[in-house]
Amino acid sequence: MTTRTAAPRPTATGAVSRALLAAFVLAAAADLIALLAGAETGHRIAKPLLMPLLAAYAGSRGAPKLLIAALLCGWGGDVLLLFDAEAAFLAGMGSFAAGHVCYLVLFGRGRTSPPLAALYAAALVATVALLWPGLPADLRVPVAGYSLLLTAMAYRASALGVAAGLGGALFLLSDTLIATGVADWPQPPVPDFWIMLTYLAAQYLLTAGALRAGYGEGRTTD
Repeated sequence: MTTRTAAPRPTATGAVSRALLAAFVLAAAADLIALLAGAETGHRIAKPLLMPLLAAYAGSRGAPKLLIAALLCGWGGDVLLLFDAEAAFLAGMGSFAAGHVCYLVLFGRGRTSPPLAALYAAALVATVALLWPGLPADLRVPVAGYSLLLTAMAYRASALGVAAGLGGALFLLSDTLIATGVADWPQPPVPDFWIMLTYLAAQYLLTAGALRAGYGEGRTTD
């Protein structure tokens, strides 16, 4: 006679992780719905909750400090961009840039594709060249420098696999949408919705890609 082994019960840590991820998804949905509805107050309430919830989820999965720092730098940028002032825009861009540095250090020197590097380099040169005339003069150099760092992060993200690589590409798309708005290019309907949708997908995929690559639950590379 054989005995039936009971299925392992979910750990408390696993339950916390799932709850935090669900909270992030709910906050993201609330933010996107608020943007579609034109509910500015809802957006201002939901947006500051997003990256702290994603960072808490990553932390519950044993994520390294660099991943947590990158997400919290994103939170700083999110909050600063809620203010409609050039100084806040520059400070927010600086906060996001610090997050990209954290990602670049986290990604390390894993193998990437040379053709992909050429594609990203061409996209960087073309985008900056096209945006340059429409950008305010005092933003041209900061935007070009930030674009270089962002593109490097997007390219290096592919070293962690498809999910992280897609996350890097979506982050690049999201910030390019912001830059086209600053340069007074024609925008899609409800542009902030598309900016946040691609940004949230990017940050989640970068987080999931890092965790899937082994940066979490036992591996705590800083």
